[in-house]
Amino acid sequence: MKDENCIFCKLASGEIPSTTLYEDEDFRVFLDIAPAVRGHAIVVPKQHMADLLTVSCDTSEKILPVVSKTARAMKDALGCDGINILQNNGEAAGQSIFHLHFHVLPRYKDDNFTIPWKTLTYNSGEAEEIAAKIRGHFSDN
Repeated sequence: MKDENCIFCKLASGEIPSTTLYEDEDFRVFLDIAPAVRGHAIVVPKQHMADLLTVSCDTSEKILPVVSKTARAMKDALGCDGINILQNNGEAAGQSIFHLHFHVLPRYKDDNFTIPWKTLTYNSGEAEEIAAKIRGHFSDN
């Protein structure tokens, strides 16, 4: 299934050319055209799916090995000091293209790339209360 208005569907199908790093029957990995760091890659499924919250377990099980394979190839080829894997779900989380994708970013000491967030603390009992709510919604979907 493809969304005719989705840029990642067009990139995944080859309709829009990309600098492809890896491709198989289900996924394409290509260099980001506006990288945060040199070597920044995007892993996308060829079928359109909005985000990680809408995929089947089958797709979830297949995509992580591709992300891992990409990270290992990047580390071996570029000799980077580390790797960030980023994945956003929904506009509030920073998702701007609503096609499931993972960012794989090679990291170097002193590369000046940051992923900032402000840390919080839980009030007494708050962590357990939140955990109990989440636990009640786990399923095998």
